[in-house]
Amino acid sequence: MNKAAPILLLLVAAAFAALTLLPLFGITNIFSDSAGTDILWQIRVPRVLTAFIAGAALALCGMAFQALFRNPLATPFTLGVSGGAALGATLWLRFGLTATWFGVAGTSLAGFIGALGAVMLVYGLTRLQKGFSTSTLLLAGIAINLFFSSLILLIQYFSDPGETFRIVRWLMGGFFLIGFRVPLTLLPFVLAGTVLLALLVREMNMLLTGEELAGARGLHVERTKKLLFLSASLMTGSVVAFCGPIGFVGLMVPHICRLLVGADHRKLMPASLLFGGTFLALCDTLARTAVAPVEMPVGIVTALLGGPFFIWLLFSRGKI
Repeated sequence: MNKAAPILLLLVAAAFAALTLLPLFGITNIFSDSAGTDILWQIRVPRVLTAFIAGAALALCGMAFQALFRNPLATPFTLGVSGGAALGATLWLRFGLTATWFGVAGTSLAGFIGALGAVMLVYGLTRLQKGFSTSTLLLAGIAINLFFSSLILLIQYFSDPGETFRIVRWLMGGFFLIGFRVPLTLLPFVLAGTVLLALLVREMNMLLTGEELAGARGLHVERTKKLLFLSASLMTGSVVAFCGPIGFVGLMVPHICRLLVGADHRKLMPASLLFGGTFLALCDTLARTAVAPVEMPVGIVTALLGGPFFIWLLFSRGKI
């Protein structure tokens, strides 16, 4: 029996348990009190579902970028997508706008537009060079991210304390929502990206051998890199737009899953999806209950876990 099969079955069970049980944490008198029932179905269930979808998407994007760059330190935020989304949302919050479109908050729409702008800018800068160089893509993404971060700091400097607090709070990431509109709006973006990545598992496996060898074996390297970049970036942008920049999920989860099931993306992809969704749902539950009645942003929890993990990963590899 394939040694990865029991692990995948265990991850399926863990994901089912997380989606079923985590909404119940912190609620009393669920079945005897109408208020408890309303909290369960209007707040807790949508929140856990959104956290699961976001965690799965970030883990898959991290897996895709790590295959693209052949580096386990690559994350969904490497190429400036989070910076673009954060800049769009920051501008919206700075000017105190409150409009919504089709029930979607303007902050999320502004964040998504910013993410799209970052994707197009990084892609355009990369295309200025001959071909679609991975090193140029990486450098362009880092430069754009740093530039957008500087603009966010500039906006914060000229904002009043209330605006600054709202901006900083959004930048911490979180799932403060009511109803199913956010998860249902986010799900199509994540599903589309997941399907495209599923169609590229063979290509991602070939990229691990190196671009020259993959090309010699018949892989259209440049087209594959473009598809990976665009699908993962748009999925990341949609998550950041609705949930804020939640770091380290895309770094930790694919690496842990690689240790559990191996580097074959046919097994790594479902493992990353299940583990990522379960992991972020657990982190959000911890953020919600650890210092109750106060709620921490989930980005704080993932950063507290991700920082030490990053250091361990850096030194365990010895040489990057």
